Amino acid sequence: MKKIDKYDVCGLLGKGGMGIVYKVRMPVVGKVVALKLLRPHPNLVTLLGEKEVRQRFVTEAVTMARLRHPNIVSIWDFHDSEDLSFFVMEYFCNNLGLIIGETYRVEAPSRILSVDRAIDYTLQILVGLSRLHQAGIIHRDIKPYNILVTDQNTVKITDFGLSKLRGEDFRGPSNLMVGSPYYAAPEQEQDPNQVDARADLYAVGVMLYRMLTGELPIDSFKRLAQSNSDLDADWDTFILKSISEDRKDRFASAKEMLEAFDDLQIAWEKKKEKVCQMPTTGLSKKATRTGHRETPRGESIKARPRQAREVFGTDARWRPIHYTTNDFQVNADGTVSDKTTGLIWQKSGSDYLVTWHEAQGYIQELNHKRFAGRTDWRFPTVNELMSLLTKVPRAMDLCIEPIFDQNQRWLWSSDRRSFVAAWYVSVDMGYISWQDFSCYYFVRAVSSHS
Repeated sequence: MKKIDKYDVCGLLGKGGMGIVYKVRMPVVGKVVALKLLRPHPNLVTLLGEKEVRQRFVTEAVTMARLRHPNIVSIWDFHDSEDLSFFVMEYFCNNLGLIIGETYRVEAPSRILSVDRAIDYTLQILVGLSRLHQAGIIHRDIKPYNILVTDQNTVKITDFGLSKLRGEDFRGPSNLMVGSPYYAAPEQEQDPNQVDARADLYAVGVMLYRMLTGELPIDSFKRLAQSNSDLDADWDTFILKSISEDRKDRFASAKEMLEAFDDLQIAWEKKKEKVCQMPTTGLSKKATRTGHRETPRGESIKARPRQAREVFGTDARWRPIHYTTNDFQVNADGTVSDKTTGLIWQKSGSDYLVTWHEAQGYIQELNHKRFAGRTDWRFPTVNELMSLLTKVPRAMDLCIEPIFDQNQRWLWSSDRRSFVAAWYVSVDMGYISWQDFSCYYFVRAVSSHS
């Protein structure tokens, strides 16, 4: 296994102009962390010079290390020598880019999130930016892949390689692009040295629009109600102010933007409460069907990404092409039966997040203890887990009492992607993805009717 200094390299996480980010394992304790190694692109060295590139790398580490905040990623170690420079930081498997399904073709449509999830993430991002801006730091590269999401759905801002400190001059050629296309504010593209906090807030507005519509506000602004009828014109007003071409027309600070967004959230909660007080007739529940069985694949497989969509039956955004019409029955022994699929599920899966191998051990323990009087519990396949999925909820759906424990948002499947990675299902967001075995998700055991 390759090593970087004392750290064992587990895999590659990504590459950028400044360096390469690896997933590594700490010695002795075995904790998985992220290591950013200084390996600048030759073009960047040519444009800025080796001394400037190294200084910016050190500045990034120092900037992140001195900010102790729950919505900003933490630095745990730093090493700088003539032939080796790196810093070590927290590692989380998920980020907003993966959750919405953004690809290298950034302009391609992505997954739409529920309004509640979009609100939660946006609030946390704004709180983190408020702390950054208070410290005199402009991030200048706020985008989905720089927003980490922890196992507890906490947002953490990362990648400060392009950040600007208060009073710092940008030393580099005028044609050097700072930031990411579609998320960088217009003034940042013109002169990255003259940006202020409003450039970061512009990016937040773009991300919020993308989370709610699955699109970018590139050529024209589509009213949010066209993508989600639960959203009214106040949401359009908020986002249009956030992404105004002229920064003078945007929110003046993260605090001001937070206050305006709080008003939107309060109005949204009142709307949900009002909707849920309406008569239950017409609420969008899954229709009940009896006498017809749709048995999903129960044998585990190894599916490469190129074949997985066809095998699992998903669309381009990795959501089911067809949804199962379940006939659920909640049992007194902590299980849920589905007459449609012939499957029996745990109502509530593992209490804690576990690695893929620990998930297998959890299911073995269920059989050892004869949970619900059964010894035939097994690790579910992707297709079995997909039978539980519904479309992303709207306001009316939020009034329905959930059948399964809602704490287990991400569930491991028994299907492998490779020798070191497996597929999982995001139950609350309704999509399929994969991660390596060391990531932490929940597991919910399944069995079949006798």
